[in-house]
Amino acid sequence: MAEAFLPARVAPGLQQEIEQFLYAEAALLDAREFDTWLTLLADDLHYFMPTRRTMQRRERDMEISAPDEVALFDEDKPSMVVRVRRLNTGLAWAEEPPSRTRHLVSNVRIAELPGGEYAVRSYFALHRNRLERDVDLFFGERLDTLRRAPNDYGFVIARRTIHLDQATVLAPNLSMFF
Repeated sequence: MAEAFLPARVAPGLQQEIEQFLYAEAALLDAREFDTWLTLLADDLHYFMPTRRTMQRRERDMEISAPDEVALFDEDKPSMVVRVRRLNTGLAWAEEPPSRTRHLVSNVRIAELPGGEYAVRSYFALHRNRLERDVDLFFGERLDTLRRAPNDYGFVIARRTIHLDQATVLAPNLSMFF
């Protein structure tokens, strides 16, 4: 279970800069600009979505799977490049025709780390619509490590851990990016 996150106060300019980065990332994903989105991922990226279990209150510390247990995603930058290349072929059956998505980001909390990195926690809602009747809703929290970068967006994502609120994923696939 994620421990409480009590960030130090950050300057309003930094808060806005990081929020704008997250909003720009969401817009790229929703516009299916996956090649540009890849440029926002650090070469040493770790993209991780552990599973969630429904546990009794006394066992809440076991609600989220550990790093050495099963995960829905446990990827690095090369595997993300392969996923995007596959989507671009038009042969990825789970995304042909492509999904329509809307990423909403809120409750952005920031803590400065050494070396120009930032621990960023945010809540997300992801709406996906595909074909005529396929609708999936995902809610959760993202724990990101952002690093300053000399690109048009000012940052790259070095680490992303995604905690879905759902313990059971009812979607037919997880072909979208969080």
